Amino acid sequence: MSAIDCREFREKHVGFIDDTLPAIDMEAMREHVLSCPRCARHDTSVRRGLLIVRNLPRIEPSPDFVARLNARLQELRLATGARDMTRHYRAPRGYFAALAAGLALAGYLALEALHRLAPPAEIRLPPVVATAPATPPSPLSDPAFVGAISTGMPVWPAVLMAEQAPQHLANAELHEAALR
Repeated sequence: MSAIDCREFREKHVGFIDDTLPAIDMEAMREHVLSCPRCARHDTSVRRGLLIVRNLPRIEPSPDFVARLNARLQELRLATGARDMTRHYRAPRGYFAALAAGLALAGYLALEALHRLAPPAEIRLPPVVATAPATPPSPLSDPAFVGAISTGMPVWPAVLMAEQAPQHLANAELHEAALR
């Protein structure tokens, strides 16, 4: 069962008095009345007021009441003149200027909202051409490497060892895997 607070109690109080709330809400309202003296006083005063109003004697107008009322209204119409009964409303001078400014602002805001909600214009990018990646140079095509092998020199160039040899070995492994 859900506990309710004083604000919710006052919002649902009419339904509580008329017994139109769901059973779970009615029970929660009863529990709140028992636990909150302030809301209990409010409930008691509203219920007492309704009891007084419901027990008032019914007022019955006299049988000729409607005829007398219509005759009196006719006398008042004739006494004050028909033109006084139909007074025309005149708006203040700045009323139409304020109305026009408000409509212009509303139109501007509507156009801005439409502009922001509109899909963006089509974006066209220049065409892209895909090309095959450049193959790394083979160590055998390097004249210094070839020269070192053919002469039997034991010293290899440091640049070849640091940069090109790992690339060549990796490419060789990929090439072998592609052949399988």
